Amino acid sequence: MFDLVAFIPRAIVQGMPLLFGCTGETISEKAGSLNLGIPGVMYVGGICGVIGSFIYEQSCSGDLNPFLAIFIPMISCLIGSLLMGILFSVLTVTLRANQNVVGLAMTTFGVGFGNFFGGSLMKLTGSSVPSIALSRTSYYFSRTLPFADNLGWFGKIFLSYGFLTYLAVIIAIVTAYVLGHTRTGLQLRAVGENPATADAAGIDVNKYKYCAICIGCMIAGLGGLFYVMDYASGVWSNDAFGDRGWLAIALVIFTLWKPNIAIFGSILFGGLYILHLFIPGAGMAAKELYKMLPYIVTIIVLVFTSIRKRREDQPPESLGLPYFREER
Repeated sequence: MFDLVAFIPRAIVQGMPLLFGCTGETISEKAGSLNLGIPGVMYVGGICGVIGSFIYEQSCSGDLNPFLAIFIPMISCLIGSLLMGILFSVLTVTLRANQNVVGLAMTTFGVGFGNFFGGSLMKLTGSSVPSIALSRTSYYFSRTLPFADNLGWFGKIFLSYGFLTYLAVIIAIVTAYVLGHTRTGLQLRAVGENPATADAAGIDVNKYKYCAICIGCMIAGLGGLFYVMDYASGVWSNDAFGDRGWLAIALVIFTLWKPNIAIFGSILFGGLYILHLFIPGAGMAAKELYKMLPYIVTIIVLVFTSIRKRREDQPPESLGLPYFREER
């Protein structure tokens, strides 16, 4: 029998890295920048958090300070992700390089960067298995509310997660509010729709693009940190992220560039991704077919919205296009 109470928490945990990546990419795309480097950004965010955590754990022979055990990996993750955002901004906004090419190059670079430093840390530990275990740090990221186990199915479904899960939901809600109900969000969307008109209205197009890309990358990087410290229980293995970065980009299209809808979309994608684990008799071939479901659903939504042609369901008009002020 299908165990819904066991399925939903696993779907939520599986979907939270996607929610971080989707929210970050939505901010970037709303400003007109198509960042296909999100998978690499998430990878860099994850390995930078691992490096910070590894250094701190090695320097502490006793118990870890709870604040530092969380702060050091998070600040390391945010700095690494910010640097990736600055790199993408300089290449695509200032130098006006092709966004698709830069994004794909950054994904390749991010994966290589993570695998290089991940492999280096494995050699330092002298581990007999190709992985790094940071269980002491992971404990503070994955701690749940102490009374969650006493509330039955309600506690298991809603309260049995680490703080990054709730942070992902809060960031998505705040992002949706800022984009839809504030002056800053209006100007950001204006930059993504028609940067020439926004520029003529006195909006600093390059500043908004830089800020959107960098903030988006920092949020996406937290998805990599969540995967390592919460989902994987502090274990880093090279090439373990799979296609989650690409799923996050697909989720942006599926949710029609609305971060609040992405909360439910990420849970749906996470559930589809692990559905084969809860269906009896699902073999290896069926497992790969089930993993295709999020992409199939995204294609269906893309076709449906293209047929309807509702303006609010379409991507920003200047998405992926460089802005040349002298042509205004």
